Amino acid sequence: MKMIIFLNSRKKARRLPVNLRVCVVALAAVSALTGYVFNLAGVYHEKHTVKNELQALEDVRLETETALNAMVGRLSLMQSHVVRLDALGSRLAQMAQVDDIEFGVGNPPGLGGPHNLPHNLIDNSSRELSDYDFLISLNRLEQALEDRRDKLQAMEAMLMGRSLRHQTQPQGNPAKGGWISSLFGYRTDPITGKKEFHPGVDLAGKSGMGVTAIGSGIVTWSGPDLGYGNLVEINHGNGYVTRYAHNKENLVNVGEKVDKGQVIAIMGSTGRSTGAHVHFEVVKNDRRINPRSYISSQ
Repeated sequence: MKMIIFLNSRKKARRLPVNLRVCVVALAAVSALTGYVFNLAGVYHEKHTVKNELQALEDVRLETETALNAMVGRLSLMQSHVVRLDALGSRLAQMAQVDDIEFGVGNPPGLGGPHNLPHNLIDNSSRELSDYDFLISLNRLEQALEDRRDKLQAMEAMLMGRSLRHQTQPQGNPAKGGWISSLFGYRTDPITGKKEFHPGVDLAGKSGMGVTAIGSGIVTWSGPDLGYGNLVEINHGNGYVTRYAHNKENLVNVGEKVDKGQVIAIMGSTGRSTGAHVHFEVVKNDRRINPRSYISSQ
């Protein structure tokens, strides 16, 4: 085999002998070298990609560990809040004399771990809190908080019930500064002189004194009513109704909510009366009862 080479500068052609076997070997060598180079490039790229992925995974691991440690610190803080909540709940239960609600201050929830200790007391060789341990602790904390919530809601309901009963239970003085001038029961009627039944208690005072409600409730009557004169009637619930009669002026209207101790009228002598006083009645389950035990000195 011969190879012809044209030389432009001399415009001549030269024939060179070429060995075919040598050419084939050379081409194979070039091809192998090219493949090796490309293979090296591929391996380098693959190693570089794996290295980047490993670095990314390490970054994710570090971020996850940092986030977990932060959540563990937050969990520890929440656990301390539960302990303080126990102490507060127990104190409130004692003040309210609610013996059947125990917040277990002496037995706080079994939560926590080495992260609650000062750093100088932590054994660095011990393993970190795992995701599973964290979820278990979080679940226990959630149960503890639900337990405290239910207990506090129960105690709130009991205290509100007590407060409502205290506010609506008739007890007080409808005429502060006045004095009892006639008791409940049979007496000589001051107008007719006959023996008649007196269904309430009279509290005498000066005209213009305030007449106060002895319990919270809803006004069911406010206005003139035969011998009662100007009458205020309040429904307190639980079958209780109170009446305040002979007022000079009523200060509340039907349907109005009144509070315990609120001034509802001005003392006078309207209706069947001989002088300034308030005729006070207590009705329980549609029966007029002796109001003496519902009148306090305060």
